[in-house]
Amino acid sequence: MAGLIRREDIDEVRTRTDLKEMVDAYVTLKSAGIGSWKGLCPFHDERSPSFHVRPQMGYFHCFGCQESGDVISFIQKMDHITFSEAVEKLAAKIGYELRYEDGGTGPRREDIGRRQRLLDAHKIAGEFFRAQLLDPGAAAGRQFLAERGFDRAAAEHFGVGFAPKGWDALLKHLGGRGFNHEELKLTGMFSEGSRGIYDRFRGRLMWPIRDIAGDTVGFGARKLFDDDQGPKYLNTPETTLYKKSQVLYGIDLAKRSIASKRQLVVVEGYTDVMACHLAGVDTAVATCGTAFGADHIKVARRLLSDDGSGGEVVFTFDGDAAGQKAALKAFDEDQRFTAQTYVAVEPSGADPCELRQRKGDEAVHALIRSRRPLFEFAIRSTLAKFDLSTVEGRVSGLRESAPVVAAIRDGSTRMGYSQELAGWLGLADPNEVLRAVKNADRKAHNTPQHETRGRQRPAEAMAGAGARAATGAGPNGQPGAGHGAAQERADSTQGDIAAGMPSGFARPDPRDPQGRMEREALEVVLQHPGYLSAGNWQHFAATEFVNAAYRAVQGGIVAAGQAQQSSVQWLEAVRAAVPPELEQLVAELALSPLPATREDTLARYCRDILRRLFELQITRLKQERLGALQRMDPAVDPENYQLLQRELMELETARRQLRGDG
Repeated sequence: MAGLIRREDIDEVRTRTDLKEMVDAYVTLKSAGIGSWKGLCPFHDERSPSFHVRPQMGYFHCFGCQESGDVISFIQKMDHITFSEAVEKLAAKIGYELRYEDGGTGPRREDIGRRQRLLDAHKIAGEFFRAQLLDPGAAAGRQFLAERGFDRAAAEHFGVGFAPKGWDALLKHLGGRGFNHEELKLTGMFSEGSRGIYDRFRGRLMWPIRDIAGDTVGFGARKLFDDDQGPKYLNTPETTLYKKSQVLYGIDLAKRSIASKRQLVVVEGYTDVMACHLAGVDTAVATCGTAFGADHIKVARRLLSDDGSGGEVVFTFDGDAAGQKAALKAFDEDQRFTAQTYVAVEPSGADPCELRQRKGDEAVHALIRSRRPLFEFAIRSTLAKFDLSTVEGRVSGLRESAPVVAAIRDGSTRMGYSQELAGWLGLADPNEVLRAVKNADRKAHNTPQHETRGRQRPAEAMAGAGARAATGAGPNGQPGAGHGAAQERADSTQGDIAAGMPSGFARPDPRDPQGRMEREALEVVLQHPGYLSAGNWQHFAATEFVNAAYRAVQGGIVAAGQAQQSSVQWLEAVRAAVPPELEQLVAELALSPLPATREDTLARYCRDILRRLFELQITRLKQERLGALQRMDPAVDPENYQLLQRELMELETARRQLRGDG
């Protein structure tokens, strides 16, 4: 079991990882001055670049949406993974072996190396399949795509390829790239016979199945030729990379839209995902040969920020009996979400791909708009089996649907649907439904009326009440292979960046000359601490900042001490020393562009800013001493009078020395 990652290892990963290299994989960066880069923010829509990266400081900051952080939090936010997962991913990338507290263990170095080899094999295989789609032998594959409204650009966007006929085309290709048979056996792309291994996918259209980070971990293959005796769809079997209960096809393309729109659309096939995205429903994903289960929900929750603040999940199913059965299976898993869950069923039985072919993009949007709450769908589907115009039908309908309502875990929602059910049955007295729901709940739990309700899985409750094939229980929700509650708590403290200026620290007025001077000085010290001499550090520590937020940041800098370690570690020490709500301000100050394009002008600018700050401090102290001197009677207190005069002379000497140094 994994323990907490050691703090020194986290710091080492943060320091060794090139922030610009990581950001470059997601954002096109252009130079924004010495040691600074900028681009369009990946966290919000914008036309002018306000996203800044300073690699030597190890920080990014967007001056538009205020997102900021280090390389770990950047990967967290972009890939929607936990703090510890981000650290492990970066450690694997730079080849650093992590150590864990409490006797815990993480991925072994050999496992990391093996995983990367498998990922490399999948990447090369994907490139091979895409190239083969242009081969004359792939005409059937290109025809399949064209008949469904997908052109070459669409195929390239989704990485669709073709596995040629024959037994060893991919085997030879990967062998030529340095992979041995033992490695290839682990990929799931090969089968094994008496004469050794051979290509698993032959004469099929290929879809790469990628994880949320965009790495290909498996393939889905569609039969094209009549002489193929295999199933219509053939996926990669379970491997160390590919777990069908955890992957969602299209998640790599949809993740940003899901997060920004707070919507997840679940469809049934690869071509449905393609059709939805091309029609503009870019939040669509599909499961891969399995039902939408507990592990999928964990992925969805990360993207939807499923914390009670909204969001919706829309399941699309065919209108046939199998589609209704799949929709009802989702009933149980729905209650793991805070997000609202809906079902969109096309009465004609057409899937999104067929809808787009027949009626165009708008028909796909119309399908999503026609969504109904999943609870309503489950209840109405149960009632649809009975003739409600007869007394017998209404009695049977109530008897069958009461367990469905009883299985709703939220008390307010259960009460609301009890009242709705009374209306759908045409019952004048809603209490009749309430009594039936309570009886169904007691029967399902076999407990007295006063005990806790709603603990039985809804699918089981429906099955127990006689719901037949359409009410199969959903997958069990076993805890995922995460890091445990302790690591999650550590994640929140190790990885979070405050999102705004708190009420205790008023946002400094940019028009205030004193505040502007203090801000510019903090920018210089945070970005170029090496320009400060030992004397400068003493002056800086003695300077009295007026603005409370800037004064707290100054205190954090002083607490971190004179910069002697790497810039990344030193800035992290500053962040750790300020109140948590000011961490974002530290990042903002550390990333603000300075008005210099050359090293000599930068050094001059930094010296000038510091000189002005220190001179302003001396001027303020001189004014205080002069005021005290004017209020003092030298005849009454000659000793203190002379002391003030000496201090004034020392301050003037310091002021002249500053100007001379400048």
